[in-house]
Amino acid sequence: MDTTNLASLITGVVFTLAGIALGTYLIIIACVPRNKRSVAGISSFGLRQLRFPSSFPTDIDGDFVEELLHFDFRTAPIRPYRPFLPTPKHVAMGIDTCAHNDWIQIDSGYLTRLQERTQTLQTHAKDAVGVTPHSKSAIIELFTEVILRHIPHRFPTIFQLQNTTFKNLATGKEYNIQDGLQNAETALRILCENVEEDFYFMVPDGKGEWRFQGYIACFPGGFFSPQRVGESFREIHRLVPGYGERIGKGVDRFVQRMKLGELIQRFNWSLQCDGKDLFRLDGNNFYPEKGHTLPDQSKAIELDQSYLRCERQTLKKLKRSQAIVFCVRSYMTSLHDIVKEGNGIKLAEAIVSMPEKLGDYKMLEHGD
Repeated sequence: MDTTNLASLITGVVFTLAGIALGTYLIIIACVPRNKRSVAGISSFGLRQLRFPSSFPTDIDGDFVEELLHFDFRTAPIRPYRPFLPTPKHVAMGIDTCAHNDWIQIDSGYLTRLQERTQTLQTHAKDAVGVTPHSKSAIIELFTEVILRHIPHRFPTIFQLQNTTFKNLATGKEYNIQDGLQNAETALRILCENVEEDFYFMVPDGKGEWRFQGYIACFPGGFFSPQRVGESFREIHRLVPGYGERIGKGVDRFVQRMKLGELIQRFNWSLQCDGKDLFRLDGNNFYPEKGHTLPDQSKAIELDQSYLRCERQTLKKLKRSQAIVFCVRSYMTSLHDIVKEGNGIKLAEAIVSMPEKLGDYKMLEHGD
């Protein structure tokens, strides 16, 4: 299929294609225990020199990851995730287990996307960073796992720890670790400037629910975090077709069954037809109760401005706070490249096969 035919087909079935999501964020899956061992590294820069908050334990066990001793991010290929393709492996609604080696990913686009994240922090700080009193300990716990343990051990050619200083050799920046341990917002900003993943914190409320209480969201794909603070999983997904009917109870059971420290992953995808910038607060979901109107169906889709937006989502229940952290990494691929690799027809088939209610929610026209 050439690019002209693909553009015509997409135009015929979509009002706008930014935001075609498959599924919701959580479904039931059994978590498979893994053998674990502590990650070496934190003792190398002197744990005793750091002043942890009084309520924060200093005996955190990391999860085993392998060192990439000769890793060069400049030549590391971007992973070609194509979640719209059928997979021979049967997993419930796309949920699968994830190795700790693959938790944080770095590739040749690292510096470019860090620059975009830094710019987002400068221009959209009030929308991109959020901390509540309920999320502070969870944020500092994640900061400790990622900055003090995981990435210095996994990527020693990029990150180094020296006494109480964290160094990024790729950007040339240095950070006082103590600043992140004492201030949750600073911890989020340090995370933002060193990894591409966004983090969303669901914190237990003591009544059997997990509620959205903190975030660093430089690349949101239609999720406006400030308006969601304090909401439960059900409240966050209340407008998603089918969630309350068949998914909500499964999500509740899944959350209760999540094992501490276990990683799972799923993929979410959409088409973005008006450029490749990643900071999107509203997305293109259709909310008539908010006064939304459907866009002009006759408007042609410009393939040059159209991209597959793929979100790789990992979930982890932190061992101390028991907060559930969504780690979201976004990838953008030109539809020209999708066609060149021979997946144009399969993408079009995935679009037209959307369930009707979800298609309406995502502004997909049915019947043509």
